[in-house]
Amino acid sequence: MTQANGKVVFVTGAAGGIGRGLAVGFSEAGYDVAISDLPGQIDGLQETKAAIVQNGRTAYVQTMDVADKTSVVSAVEGVLAEAKRIDVLINNAGILRPSTLDVLSEEDFDATMNINVKGVLFCSQAVLRSMQERRAGSIINIASTAARQGRPTQGHYAASKASVVTLTRVLAQEVGEFGIRVNAICPGVIVTEMGRKVLGTEEEQRYWISIAALRRLGEPQDLVGPALFLASEQSAYVTGQTLNVCGGHRFD
Repeated sequence: MTQANGKVVFVTGAAGGIGRGLAVGFSEAGYDVAISDLPGQIDGLQETKAAIVQNGRTAYVQTMDVADKTSVVSAVEGVLAEAKRIDVLINNAGILRPSTLDVLSEEDFDATMNINVKGVLFCSQAVLRSMQERRAGSIINIASTAARQGRPTQGHYAASKASVVTLTRVLAQEVGEFGIRVNAICPGVIVTEMGRKVLGTEEEQRYWISIAALRRLGEPQDLVGPALFLASEQSAYVTGQTLNVCGGHRFD
């Protein structure tokens, strides 16, 4: 399906969780993979790299803070210097710090917006010039079903992911003439370190399972197929769209 042909995908937040799942999944499909995360996550990045190499693909490792534009530009330049191209960008890096809105700290609000929203913007800006020069590229933003409807203790997170969906729609309109497509994926409850913050007690876990049509929670690997589709020529006429990958707990 993917027709990778040695193409390069750049995955942010790839030291674990969804990011690692996507990075490894794309390597299995024939992509070379650039991965990044915070400097403190270098051990996780090395583990992701090892899995990519085990699949017979090249891994390019860069540390960066997606909320720091200078750091992002430096990392993207580093990838381009080694790999010579970035065909697909997956903006996956994100944080969730649960808090009710009445006591939400300015620090947590700013950190959420800086990483979840500015990070998407900065990384997209950094890869666009090279994509525009080649008149081809795919940007995939990992949002969340929280963007559809927030829930208690996640209002700021939901607002950040709703912003990601809007950025996706507008950027798609702005860069389409260059042959660049921009889409988003809204995962439901995925079993990762961040996902466990949503899952909570065993009773809450049973609730999330009960409201999903498929009667199970998601795994990072569940996002690989949809992302490969949005990266591939099979979705050549798809841009500005947002796809729920949630096992059927939302239908909008």
